[in-house]
Amino acid sequence: MKPAAFEYLKPRDLPEAAAALGAEGSKLLGGGQSLGPMLNLRLARPSLLVDVSKLDSLRRIEETPDLWRIGGSVTHAQIEDRRGSLPGIEMMAEVAAGIAYRSVRNRGTIGGSLAHADPAADWPLALAVIDATVIASGKAGSRKIPADRFMIATFTTELKADEIIEAVEVPKLSASARTGYFKFCRKTGEFPEASAAIVLDGPRRVARLFIGALNGAPQSLPALAAAVAEKGMAAASKEAIVAALKAAAPELDAVGLRMHAGAVTRAISQAVGP
Repeated sequence: MKPAAFEYLKPRDLPEAAAALGAEGSKLLGGGQSLGPMLNLRLARPSLLVDVSKLDSLRRIEETPDLWRIGGSVTHAQIEDRRGSLPGIEMMAEVAAGIAYRSVRNRGTIGGSLAHADPAADWPLALAVIDATVIASGKAGSRKIPADRFMIATFTTELKADEIIEAVEVPKLSASARTGYFKFCRKTGEFPEASAAIVLDGPRRVARLFIGALNGAPQSLPALAAAVAEKGMAAASKEAIVAALKAAAPELDAVGLRMHAGAVTRAISQAVGP
């Protein structure tokens, strides 16, 4: 199948894009890795496509003393290719390298992935665990949304109809911070069946552990994270992990519980060792 007919706009700046998105039937186009197939299958039938993929203001990766600011139209491949040159957030490059396939990473964008809000996607989980902030820009100006509250449910976010993900601000971890990120996929490149991520940063008093690939937004396991920060792998017993998972995601069936327990164990092991 081919898409239903639509108008196409390539805005000159964010205000023009926000104004166009306020019109009924308009849809934002970033990398198009999710929207493209939906258009072809006619699961999405916008009357207007607003293409922000080439806006210079959304394509920058900028460093400040305390954080990195990553534009909404920065591709997964751009982040992957910054391996070794993202001090304080090297985890981001590792996560980017594991997204789908290189052809997808060349086009897919961090903002597009967040806005699409697929529960199995990597960025909602990774940005939640690293305590990032999403910068949303619309007709009323810009506002900041914590990444761990940005996704409300499957394919549903805090974005308003006229808002665009302008950037993501990712705080720098200390030099002694430890991270772990693991996902179970049926084969390389596919969406995971279970995923987990952990950040332990003693000097900044940060201990965050999240699970993804659920029926909705990533979920935090705060008590288990604090215990692991204090006691290391000794706190990550099978019983403790299963109890934390049941509390955070009671909808998991026996198979899902086992897979997520494995993902949590692997992520913690990456961060603190066996």
